[in-house]
Amino acid sequence: MQVNGIPILDKVRKLLAKAEDPACTPAEAEAFTAKAAELIAKYGVDAALLAESDPQRDPVGDRVIDIPAPYATEKCTLLSEVATELRCRAVRRLRRGSAGKEFSMHLFGHAADLERVEVLFTSLLVQASFALAGHRIPGHQHVAAYRRSWLIGFARAVGQRLRAAEQRAAQQADAAGATRSMALVLADRSAEVDRKLAEAYPKLSFAPPRRLMGGGMHAGFTAGQQADLGGVRLRPGERRSVGAPRQRG
Repeated sequence: MQVNGIPILDKVRKLLAKAEDPACTPAEAEAFTAKAAELIAKYGVDAALLAESDPQRDPVGDRVIDIPAPYATEKCTLLSEVATELRCRAVRRLRRGSAGKEFSMHLFGHAADLERVEVLFTSLLVQASFALAGHRIPGHQHVAAYRRSWLIGFARAVGQRLRAAEQRAAQQADAAGATRSMALVLADRSAEVDRKLAEAYPKLSFAPPRRLMGGGMHAGFTAGQQADLGGVRLRPGERRSVGAPRQRG
C-alpha cells in the first residue's frame, strides 16, 4: 500500500518528522499531523479491502508488548485505547518479577492492524512521557495521582481521535465504491480477531472500574488531542526500545 510510490507507514513517519521540526509553524504541524492520521486510517482500510480477495495477505495473529514502569497500569490503558480503535483486542497480563509487578499486554489482530498499533503506541508513549515530564503539576496536587489521571485523560483523547479517523476512512471507502460495505468487511475481520482471542483466553475476566483521585484528567485530555497519531521519528525498520514487542509467551 503506497502513496505516490512510498509505503503509507513510511509516509506517515516522514510527515510526523516534519511536524516535530522546530522550524515548523503550529499551523503546519497541525496539517502534517492531520494528514498522518488520515493516512494511517487509510492504511487499515486498504489492508482490509485487499484481504477480502486474499485473506492470507493479512492473517490474524498476536504479539505481546511489555509495559514499562512507572504508571504501567495507565500505559496499559493507553495501549488498550489504541488497540481497540484500530480493531485489535488487548489483554492485560500481570506477573510478579524480581522488581515487583510486571505488566504486559497480549494483542490480537490482523497483521496490518497490529503493525499500526505498534507504530502508534510506541510513538504516543514517548510523546506522553515528554509532555508529562514538562507539565507543571499544581502544588496542591499529589504528584503520582495527578500523573495517573493525566495519562488516562491523554488515552481517552487519543481514543476519540482514532475512532473519528477510522470512521472517516471507512466512509470514504464506501463513497469510492467499495465492492462490499466497509461496515460488513470490518465486522467480519473483528469477528476473526474475537475468535482468536477466545481460543487463547476462554475464561477471560474483566477488571473493575478504577477510581482516580488526581486532577490531571483535563490537562492530559488536552495533550492527547494535540498528540501526533503516528510513529514519530521512526525510520523504516527502526523500533524504539520502549514497549518493544516480544514473542507470545
